[in-house]
Amino acid sequence: MATLRNIKSLRRLHVKSYGCQMNVYDSNRMTDLLTRDSYVETDTPEDADLIILNTCHIREKAAEKIYSELGRIRRLKREATRAGRNLMVAVAGCVAQAEGEEIVRRAPVVDMVVGPQNYHRLPALLAEAERGAKVVDTEFPVENKFNHLAPATAAAIRSRGATAFVTVQEGCDKFCTFCVVPYTRGAEASRPVAAIVAEVEHLVEAGVREITLIGQNVNAYHGEAADRCPATLGDLLRRVAKVPGVLRLRYTTSHPRDMDDGLIAAHRDLPALMPQLHLPVQSGSDRVLAAMNRRHTRAEYLNVIARLRAARPDMAFTSDFIVGFPGETEEDFRDTLRIVEEVGFAGAFSFKYSPRPGTPAAERQNQVAEEVKAERLARLQHRIDAHQRAFNQNCAGRNLEVLLEKPGRLPGQMVGRSPYLQAVQVMAPSTLTGEIVTVRITEVGSNSLFGVLRSAEAPKPALAATGD
Repeated sequence: MATLRNIKSLRRLHVKSYGCQMNVYDSNRMTDLLTRDSYVETDTPEDADLIILNTCHIREKAAEKIYSELGRIRRLKREATRAGRNLMVAVAGCVAQAEGEEIVRRAPVVDMVVGPQNYHRLPALLAEAERGAKVVDTEFPVENKFNHLAPATAAAIRSRGATAFVTVQEGCDKFCTFCVVPYTRGAEASRPVAAIVAEVEHLVEAGVREITLIGQNVNAYHGEAADRCPATLGDLLRRVAKVPGVLRLRYTTSHPRDMDDGLIAAHRDLPALMPQLHLPVQSGSDRVLAAMNRRHTRAEYLNVIARLRAARPDMAFTSDFIVGFPGETEEDFRDTLRIVEEVGFAGAFSFKYSPRPGTPAAERQNQVAEEVKAERLARLQHRIDAHQRAFNQNCAGRNLEVLLEKPGRLPGQMVGRSPYLQAVQVMAPSTLTGEIVTVRITEVGSNSLFGVLRSAEAPKPALAATGD
């Protein structure tokens, strides 16, 4: 680990993370690995000795955006060379896994390409690259990368705040026809319960108060428990909830097919498990869901929502939608609008379908015209926004429990999150960072709630999810 005495001799590391929470977690672990003895973090790529782009392949034209970024980095590398510095450039994550050797061919500025299952090998790979080799490591290794990663230092954990992601599961066996995850992250694999609990305990000791368990298909979790039998996500949540100091629990991202009775019961039984769930539906049309290979129907999805609301009446739901999937008709799209009205989502991410090379949907001939996709997306987002505004407006005048996370933009202001993941801004002393306080919501903004501290006041009845 670096000390004040030798910190000036360390090289500088800049990691830029794209996309999902999994990538944020992976970026932190890469940083933890490299800053133990060789590097110190920098927020600016201009003074870095090593730049890592940790990439995501989910969004449209993801690879092209990375190549555009590499064009800017090429200029930084030229400037570093003129200054007598050897700037190393690495591409990691899902674009690295998907593109492999093509990245080095198209962007010679890149010294190393490493897939998401191999970042535990970064020191050895960097040593090879520094000897002049162009390194590409996108194999799926036999060894478990988590077994080779040292925990983050307490200082690093504290610098990241009172909330933390913990990867519990990777990969996906669902093979939705639009998705690259099974090809870039591999088959479903789950970490043992004991390893996850040990990581959570380490985070809590350093001041973390909210834990979000993450995975590409997190509720397919099946890690080994103490009795060597597989545990479900519900089992894991119950065990993590027992860790002293864990005030809040969340998990993401879930698949409707894997919402079993035990997981739903955990929402009923665990006060620390927040009443907000991101549950992607993608479409409201059974015909489109079948074409997507989603393995659930609209009725099955709505049944899951009903069971969760029966277990926890104040549950709020967010979701993902894809519009313009190949073959989607206007009637199919109207089914999607209808499910938005039926659920009354508190928010959602919606996207136009874009082909991912190598996925079955990309090969279909019945692609929807771009202008039709754009028009449908606008209509869908209009309805989602209306429900989100109504949900937020329903908070006005209520007391919400808010976990204060960081200073706000104004002097004396703090920003935190409600149980429903809404940003809440309140005037409060910074000494309350990491504490849960009662806030009376006085104003609803476009992106945040605003309120005043009411620590001595008992919370009002829990907020129920509503439509508009």
